[in-house]
Amino acid sequence: MGQPKYDLIMLKLSGEALGGPEGFGINADRATDIAKRVKEVKEMGVQVAIVIGAGNLWRGRVGVEKGMDQATADYMGMLGTVMNALALMDALEKINVQTRVQSAIEMRTVAEPYIRRRAIRHLEKGRVVIFGGGTGNPFFSTDTAAALRATEIGADVLIKATNVDGVYDSDPKANHGAKKFDTLTYIDALKLRLAVMDSTAVSLCMENKLPILVLNLWDPQALRRAINGEPVGTLITD
Repeated sequence: MGQPKYDLIMLKLSGEALGGPEGFGINADRATDIAKRVKEVKEMGVQVAIVIGAGNLWRGRVGVEKGMDQATADYMGMLGTVMNALALMDALEKINVQTRVQSAIEMRTVAEPYIRRRAIRHLEKGRVVIFGGGTGNPFFSTDTAAALRATEIGADVLIKATNVDGVYDSDPKANHGAKKFDTLTYIDALKLRLAVMDSTAVSLCMENKLPILVLNLWDPQALRRAINGEPVGTLITD
């Protein structure tokens, strides 16, 4: 096997990746599947950091639509990301992958506080680091948290793992004639409003020249092929 293209990746997962058939709750089998994919990448000699959403447990916009305060709804979502991070940590450690969870919201009995230099040290020691609690602030998505943490730790690429094989000009599940993009510029992703990631996250990646790679997490070969530099999914760069 050749040298991997990337030394350090940020893997952005949706909360639904841990959900059951309906996308809700935490499904142990799904967590195990994700853990095995991460372990495969680790065994290629790649450092792995992860940010995971909380859509399988709580969607803040639902609360807001019912009259909930936006900040309160967002804090609830941040707590949900820590629950998902702990579940994924458990799945990883069951297959002998050393893992640390760091939270932007302090809860020392269950997770380390987020400390950039400590996170980098964990990665250098071969541990997977899962960042929970979003950015620690309301009004920011976990996409933005992933872009922020990836920039802080010096990741080579932000991999947005979804359930489709890239970015399309329309929903490929609803429109069978949807066109897939192999590559995009940051500006085009913003102008076309393709809902790859929120605009704040894309802009942050653009400012720091951090590539975004969108691929299908459930394709058994996609992540490994991407790490090897093979053309997979949609690559967003400058």
